[in-house]
Amino acid sequence: MGKIIDIEAVAKAIETDAGEKLPDLRQALKEAQQGTGRVTTPDQILVRLAREKSGLTQAAFAERIATPVATLRDWEQGRFSPPGAVVCLLHLIVKHPNLTHELSA
Repeated sequence: MGKIIDIEAVAKAIETDAGEKLPDLRQALKEAQQGTGRVTTPDQILVRLAREKSGLTQAAFAERIATPVATLRDWEQGRFSPPGAVVCLLHLIVKHPNLTHELSA
C-alpha cells in the first residue's frame, strides 16, 4: 500500500495553484489513495467545470465552442485531451461563463 497523504492539505494546495475550488477533488484524491476509482485528468476537470459554469448541456456547449458533441464527451470522459487553444478558451469560460453567449452571436 502507498504512502498515506494528507488529502485536505493536498487539495488545498491544488486549489490554491488552480486559483479556484475544484469540485470532487477530495473524493478523487481519496479514491487515488485507496487505489479505487477512475483517474481524472486536469483537462477533464477543466472541460466539465467550464461547461457546468456556463449552465449548458453537452450538446449546447459543444455547439457554442464549434465542436462535435462526441468530441466534447471524449474530452469529459478522458479518452482524449482538448487541443491547447481549446484549453485556453475553457480557462476563459471558467472565469467568464457568460462568454459562451458571445460565442453564439
